[in-house]
Amino acid sequence: MTPAKPTACLALADGTLFYGQGFGATGQTEAELCFNTAMTGYQEIMTDPSYAGQVVTFTFPHIGNVGVNPEDDETGDPVASGMVVKWMPTDPSNWRAAQDLSRWLASRGRIAIGGVDTRRLTRAIRQAGAPHVALAHNPDGTFDIEALVASARSFAGLEGMDLAKDVTCAQSYRWNEKRWAWPDGYTPQTDPKFKVVAVDYGAKRNILRCLASAGCDVTVLPATATADDVMAHNPDGVFLSNGPGDPAATGEYAVPMIRNVLEKDLPVFGICLGHQMLALALGAKTVKMNHGHHGANHPVKDLETGKVEITSMNHGFAVDAQTLPDGVVETHTSLFDGSNCGIRVEGKPVYSVQYHPEASPGPQDSYYLFERFAEAMASRTG
Repeated sequence: MTPAKPTACLALADGTLFYGQGFGATGQTEAELCFNTAMTGYQEIMTDPSYAGQVVTFTFPHIGNVGVNPEDDETGDPVASGMVVKWMPTDPSNWRAAQDLSRWLASRGRIAIGGVDTRRLTRAIRQAGAPHVALAHNPDGTFDIEALVASARSFAGLEGMDLAKDVTCAQSYRWNEKRWAWPDGYTPQTDPKFKVVAVDYGAKRNILRCLASAGCDVTVLPATATADDVMAHNPDGVFLSNGPGDPAATGEYAVPMIRNVLEKDLPVFGICLGHQMLALALGAKTVKMNHGHHGANHPVKDLETGKVEITSMNHGFAVDAQTLPDGVVETHTSLFDGSNCGIRVEGKPVYSVQYHPEASPGPQDSYYLFERFAEAMASRTG
């Protein structure tokens, strides 16, 4: 049987080419390439705002097999620039499926390529670092390879890029939806105990649901909110969300706000980019990682209890633990590479983690962190 003519091409900045079958939208996009090792949750991954500016290679081959549905979106539309998979998606086989993956991507302008040797591609990323790429889908199989490689090389990269402003909410809003539970699905929080301001650097919906499930009445503010904006809501606690891009760039406007809020002695909880923002506000520095952490199977050790949690991660930058100032304690580290995964301020209800305790997708070992945040607010309010 004659192999099908390639209709998509992934060009790396070093000139390496991967051909395959295109699906989703047609056209071309440039981005940083990462790989994700999660076995489930491709829809949540594609709609996670933290993936802005990135094409995601899925190491698990069965992508698209359960289709997509509106309930599993982490934001309104896919944010990741594109996707790379081993096998072309099959027809969905799941009772929750409302649409197949290819049509969903096409309707939202996202390009995908199937039939790629994702193991080879993953090894290349691990060895040489996250490359800049150009991904093109053309049904007639015609590609200007020289132009594609040039486009990959011209991508500016994520260092120095403030992407939070591109994915944050345009205006403030309230959130009261709790986590999904059988058989009723998502239900509203009708008896909140605490007022929380969540600063949206690219917040996933499931994080907001976890806050609501922990008893919070959540008001979401844009990434550019000032300390006065935050305190105008008279919150019992402040949450700093996940998000994309270079934390140092976002920190230009986020760090002054966080430092002012820290002076109010409120409980503060940060996740992912929010963790990095808090660390920067406390005087630490962040660094770009070789290929980052992206997956739902990352072991993290709690240095204060000795407990190991299996966590969901998605980050290409990390807090440099060597730069943590006096009074800031490293609480968690990655068992993969020893990188920093959590901090707390001595004597204050201020802490953050690099990983995603809300999962979606991933294990739920770390949900207790939301309950800890609620306990800190309860102690403050009496």
